[in-house]
Amino acid sequence: MATWFGPLNPPQREWRGRTVWVVGASSGIGRATAAALHDAGARVIVSARNERALLDFARQHPGALAVPMDAGDRASVQQAAQSILAVSALDTVLYCAGHYREQRASEYDLGEMLLHQQVNYVGALNLLDAVLPHFLARGRGHISLVSSVAGYRGLPKSLAYGPTKAALINLAETLYLDLRDRRIGVSLICPGFVATRLTAQNEFEMPALITPEQSAQAILHGWAKGRFEIHFPRRFTLAMKLLRLLPLRLYRNVVRRTTGL
Repeated sequence: MATWFGPLNPPQREWRGRTVWVVGASSGIGRATAAALHDAGARVIVSARNERALLDFARQHPGALAVPMDAGDRASVQQAAQSILAVSALDTVLYCAGHYREQRASEYDLGEMLLHQQVNYVGALNLLDAVLPHFLARGRGHISLVSSVAGYRGLPKSLAYGPTKAALINLAETLYLDLRDRRIGVSLICPGFVATRLTAQNEFEMPALITPEQSAQAILHGWAKGRFEIHFPRRFTLAMKLLRLLPLRLYRNVVRRTTGL
């Protein structure tokens, strides 16, 4: 039953004896979060397309299980899920796979638009298709989707990336409303700028840049508090949230003054 006060999700504080599947764990936030979960005592299953990176993670973290897959390929996700569920029930899944390339309307590239959609959004749908029946049958579980503050409002050079992250925000909110009374938690993760291979291509100064390890700690802290939206670093993300409240004319002027675009 929904309540007016208290955490929106059952707090996840104790990880010993729990199994977590991290999709998009070959580098960046996904790998750092998988490592933090392993250190906290969870049994971690890591997936991504980069098999070598996954096997390297498993060697460094005894007990972790590497399951290579392509999140954008439904058959690949189904096969991975079946192999995992054959040996272990799942308590939490984290979708952290992502693709990013700058794009503006003057340089419209349909191939890149569709690739962003396939990795960032359709991959999350493929994962839901594979794990939702399991969680519904168990009557418990937790689904966590990594979006971005780039999904809050339209931003220059984010024509391909931003809309996919906005879709994840809406998806997570809707899932939460549908699943809250089924005892299945849903959380939304919206990072600001994090030093990863994706942001390394940015040629502009990234305010409040943090490390993947700092991101992982923020995520575990948010889960422990039972939060729905976990956004960080707050000195940056709170400002981005305020910008969502501005009328478009004022928002446009702020963006132009800030970015010069």
